[in-house]
Amino acid sequence: MSTAVFDTPTGPVRLRAAKGAVTGLSWATDVTDTSGDTAAAPQGGAEAELLAEAGRQLAQYFAGARRSFDLPLAPRGGAFQLQFYAALSAIPYGDTRTYGEIAEEMGVSAQAIGQACGANPIPILIPCHRVLGAKGLGGFSGGVGVETKVALLRLEGAAGLLI
Repeated sequence: MSTAVFDTPTGPVRLRAAKGAVTGLSWATDVTDTSGDTAAAPQGGAEAELLAEAGRQLAQYFAGARRSFDLPLAPRGGAFQLQFYAALSAIPYGDTRTYGEIAEEMGVSAQAIGQACGANPIPILIPCHRVLGAKGLGGFSGGVGVETKVALLRLEGAAGLLI
């Protein structure tokens, strides 16, 4: 596994890659902490190139020049999680869905969708920030929580939905 840290307007994020795909994105509260990582920065080769490209695409996204990502992703999970990640990835830039809407589409409870959102290993790239509660924002487990979710929704022009 390789890792790299990139600065974003929502704080530094640590990207992880293995076997030719992005496997994780987390907010790096301490960019010198690499616990659980085999490398603090990519050491070269295909994974280093992939992480560099992921960093470029994130920078473009935060600059408003990219609305979707073109990266190989490999989130871990069973059939339900993979189906859920596909449903999240289908939510267009600047649009939102509710936990209940996705739950109805997938034939599960809204609570299951909320838990799956919280367990998303690759937020932003798999856009769990685009999922809202029926009467409010709902939660967000990345960055500094709901404030990060609001920042991402504003960036995408979905802020009018928050008022």
